[in-house]
Amino acid sequence: MDKHPTTPRRALVTGGSGDLGGAICRQLAGDGLHVIVHANANLARAEAVVAEIAAAGGSAEAVAFDVADGEAARAAIAALLEAGPVQVVVNNAGIHDDAPMAGMTHAQWKRVIDVSLHGFFHVTQPLLLPMARARWGRIVSVSSVAAVLGNRGQSNYAAAKAALHGASKSLAREMASRGITVNVVAPGVIAGRMADAAFPAELVKQIVPAGRAGTPDEIAAVVRFLCSDAAGYVTGQVIGVNGGMG
Repeated sequence: MDKHPTTPRRALVTGGSGDLGGAICRQLAGDGLHVIVHANANLARAEAVVAEIAAAGGSAEAVAFDVADGEAARAAIAALLEAGPVQVVVNNAGIHDDAPMAGMTHAQWKRVIDVSLHGFFHVTQPLLLPMARARWGRIVSVSSVAAVLGNRGQSNYAAAKAALHGASKSLAREMASRGITVNVVAPGVIAGRMADAAFPAELVKQIVPAGRAGTPDEIAAVVRFLCSDAAGYVTGQVIGVNGGMG
């Protein structure tokens, strides 16, 4: 694919309606991509991100489906592919349901893994052959420092996110000759609705060498680079963005 396609490349960002997802969507739109902002159930939040992007002169649309539901995801992806290939996918959808494993329910274990890991497969797999035919693609999954270091109460979340590392490294080997890169970004403590309640400022100072939480835009900047033409030789990597945690 040439460096300056006449129609903008399309990027699907799962969990695009959240704090981090919204930052990723805005930065990709700033690079001229047409961004498909995904939400699970709350389409209104995805539409709010679309409105922000449009107000800034960018191009976007909203879509809602449950990434953990294979049939629903496949149908939604098929509808998106009718308009042409989706050249960029950012797997950012993920949920927490924390408990020490000794007290964790089967439902807590299964749902967290369904969304992060099975969701990665349900969304990414149908996009691969159209991407390969275009001979250009970017696949980025958002993991967590918990997948690298572990975190008390998050065996389900750490398992789901660590699985993305192995899957991405394997997929990177399969797709590299087609001009498709596959990488993982593993954030540390990021300011926003999810982390603010779990990580008081004093705790952040203790556990993060940089002494502060990261911002969604600091994570999105790394995702943005990995989705660019400039990152064509970076593949199969897990990149920590965590203020020095590990």
